[in-house]
Amino acid sequence: MKSLWNDKEARKSGNDPLALRVYTSRLLGRDTSLVMHGGGNTSVKTQVRDFFGVEKQVLYIKGSGWDLATIEAQGFAAVKTDTLLRMAAIKSLTDADMVLQQRAAMLNPHAPNPSVEAILHAIIPFAYVDHSHADAVVTITNTPDGRKRIREIFNDRVLIVPYVMPGFILARKVYEMTLGADWSKYEGIILLNHGLFTFADTAEESYENHIRLVTEAEQYIHKQKKFSFPKKVQMSFLKNKSMSFPNVLIGNPNTTNTLLSLAQLRQAVSRVQGGAVVALLKDDNRSVAFSRLPRIKTLASRGTLTPDHVIRTKPKPVIINKNIEEDVNAFAKAYKSYFDRHSDGKLKCLDLAPRWAVWPGAGVVAFGRSFGEAQIVGDIVDHTLQAIQRAEGMGGWKVLSEKDLFEVEYWELEQAKLAKNPKPLSLQGKIVLVTGAASGIGKACVERLQAQGACVVGLDINNRVIVRNEVTKQSFNYMGIKCDVTKEPDIKKAVESTVRRFGGLDIIVSNAGNFPPSMDLEKMDPAVWEKSMKLNLTSHQLLFKAAISYLSLGIDPTIIIIASKNVPAPGPGAGAYSVAKAGLTQLGRVAALELGAKGIRVNMLHPNQVFDTAIWTKEILEKRAKHYGLSVEEYKTNNILRTEITSQDVANLVCAMAGPAFAKTTGAQIPIDGGNERVI
Repeated sequence: MKSLWNDKEARKSGNDPLALRVYTSRLLGRDTSLVMHGGGNTSVKTQVRDFFGVEKQVLYIKGSGWDLATIEAQGFAAVKTDTLLRMAAIKSLTDADMVLQQRAAMLNPHAPNPSVEAILHAIIPFAYVDHSHADAVVTITNTPDGRKRIREIFNDRVLIVPYVMPGFILARKVYEMTLGADWSKYEGIILLNHGLFTFADTAEESYENHIRLVTEAEQYIHKQKKFSFPKKVQMSFLKNKSMSFPNVLIGNPNTTNTLLSLAQLRQAVSRVQGGAVVALLKDDNRSVAFSRLPRIKTLASRGTLTPDHVIRTKPKPVIINKNIEEDVNAFAKAYKSYFDRHSDGKLKCLDLAPRWAVWPGAGVVAFGRSFGEAQIVGDIVDHTLQAIQRAEGMGGWKVLSEKDLFEVEYWELEQAKLAKNPKPLSLQGKIVLVTGAASGIGKACVERLQAQGACVVGLDINNRVIVRNEVTKQSFNYMGIKCDVTKEPDIKKAVESTVRRFGGLDIIVSNAGNFPPSMDLEKMDPAVWEKSMKLNLTSHQLLFKAAISYLSLGIDPTIIIIASKNVPAPGPGAGAYSVAKAGLTQLGRVAALELGAKGIRVNMLHPNQVFDTAIWTKEILEKRAKHYGLSVEEYKTNNILRTEITSQDVANLVCAMAGPAFAKTTGAQIPIDGGNERVI
């Protein structure tokens, strides 16, 4: 492992202990083999003056919810050190009381909750303390003779602590083990099956100690027998001719059958979860090779790399064997039994859905209520697979007991968080495809759908649809695809890319279209007519054709067609547009009849005069207003409600129609026009 310490960068912190603490914390956080997604914690002890000017020794420790890779000074909670030391001397203390007393000892009541390891940091008599869940160290301890191997590597240079529950129990254990100890002889503390602590009176020394000890563990692993994942899969159930799509996923991850199977898996997990999930297929070499192990079921089900991972991944994955739905339901039943075996009757059972799956021959699949959440699970799985491979070369993958994992998964502190979790957004985890997404109504729909928790794929012939990736890159819940929706191969590829990215498809906002030049029927240019029919009608039919099989495996699937007020109230000179939109509406009505049996809703919106779209240029607005003898502002509100219709208004209605309020509505045509006298 390479040290990232840089003297020039470190000097920017001056002599400020907290600034140096931030700097080295970020160094640790940059390396995912040390900490991932909020894991690990760091601290520094220093003197500060309180509100009354009295000097106090405080422990600045990473606050709950902060990530070491990006932590700022305000991410550290300042806790009175003497209070923490007094708590360590208490023989018994619940974690809830520990958290309460730690908060009472904070200098700033608005700071985040201190790490649950604050007491342990306090009893280590050095200024700087670094704690990680270093893969190499934990992997070695996750073997049958892990303790012996750790002693072989480090001799007496580290204090070896047997696994106990994190929080107060761990702090108390270390306190008892180190009473009267000579701390100067230790370079670190290794918590079996948990992680590594290092410490020193300077930030650099504590960090460098950490890197050195982890490097020694890595070097030890490299010298051990290497366990290789198989290159060929042996699965007898594939010989069963009665098994057919979509119950088994094998082969190219971009084939139609495979993608449909992925959508089916996502649907099954979503049903058990009680809400839509994203399914992230990981088909890299290691994941596929791991999925091909002959004894994959027992190996993958032994437990997590570190106990805190269980909160994200549950103790084990679902293994897909012969039937997706049956396998997911069997997992749910087994998880409930696991809960019942260990619950004291006072705990609240989590949802029964798996957080990841092993799919023999195809790889692994990570699930989450958002793409980001699925990525976190996927990252943890990546590190777990590498650890399993390494451990199998050192005598086998042996982790904590089921009971130990349960205690962390159902820790009272984690249970308390459940009650505080915000209610999911109305479209949380839904997967949406929007055509004509680069501007106007389509763009507004993308933004509004994302705001409601959906993962969105935007299609447009304009490159701006791809640029939107930069705008929304922080959420990862958007993907833009340049696509000519009038070309069937392009549409098919775009739909498949949507499923490949997010795991399925739930909602289509069929919006792409244009407004051809006004032209009387007797003077109609055939090319204008054909172009309008091709884009405003036929492209939508091609989209439905490509998407229906995936929608049928969606969560409360729906198609929302952006039609036009010209359908019930056409205007002169707009024949090419009005006829195409009328045909599109009729297509929607037929689709509602045909797809109802598949549970797919199809509804239509008829917007009128949405002026913040590319159709309505300044010149056209002025021309149309003059035609009616109105000012531009009067023309914009020329409806019963005297209100202007915007793209955002249409997007709001699209979100409503995609949500539960319209769950039992199909075949409907809804105007959004402020009231049109010609229709009423």
